[in-house]
Amino acid sequence: MNFQLNAQGKASFAEDGYLVARALFDASETEHLLTVAKSDQAILQEAYSKKDAAGGESKLTVRNALDDSPYAAIVRSQRMAGTMQALLGDEVYHYHHKMMLKEPRVGGAWEWHQDYGYWYNNGCLFPDMGSCLIALDKATRQNGCLQVIRGSHKMGRIDHGKTGDQTGADLQRVDAALARMELVYCELDPGDAIFFHGNTLHRSDQNRSEHPRWSLICCYNTRHNDPFFASKHPGYHPLEIWDDEKVSKILNRE
Repeated sequence: MNFQLNAQGKASFAEDGYLVARALFDASETEHLLTVAKSDQAILQEAYSKKDAAGGESKLTVRNALDDSPYAAIVRSQRMAGTMQALLGDEVYHYHHKMMLKEPRVGGAWEWHQDYGYWYNNGCLFPDMGSCLIALDKATRQNGCLQVIRGSHKMGRIDHGKTGDQTGADLQRVDAALARMELVYCELDPGDAIFFHGNTLHRSDQNRSEHPRWSLICCYNTRHNDPFFASKHPGYHPLEIWDDEKVSKILNRE
């Protein structure tokens, strides 16, 4: 693991609303995770589609519970959960994780949105939440890498409504943000990751390339932001964080 969070990284996250972590997981760990995911029949059976505004479809599988899988090991890892705690300034717990299956030529777009734009409706009072996307395939502009608007988390939560099957942000606000803030294409190699704040505006284009773009997104809430009513995602429950050596052994076992 080459990534180490430092004061500069924390300051960058606070200012920009996101932080790219190169080689958060090494090649061996990432290759093993992708192999497991591609052969995981439950991932494929549980996957469902969300249409974008143009009718393109993206598939994802969402899980609220942690088991003994490699995905759960990543959720629990120090380099993931520990970093998120440092970035959000409080104990975090597992909110959910999801495998994104953006296939060649058919993978749809994800419209502009803030995660807190709809997590707000799950009883979370504060936007003190975050996600980390890990690239399992190479993510490029051609296959629909994540895009963020730098500093957009400072706008606060904006209104969201239906866009296709998805929940999208008010495009008038998005256009105003794009006129004033930088659009960043987050191109990633396998094993690279991006941490982003719950209020950071983000999207991705359709995958019109010949290459898949699978990714794992781990979502966390802070302890002080325990929802005040029950929803489809869990309330606070202590997360056991595992040291990176233990996680590496799980990811590298045959």
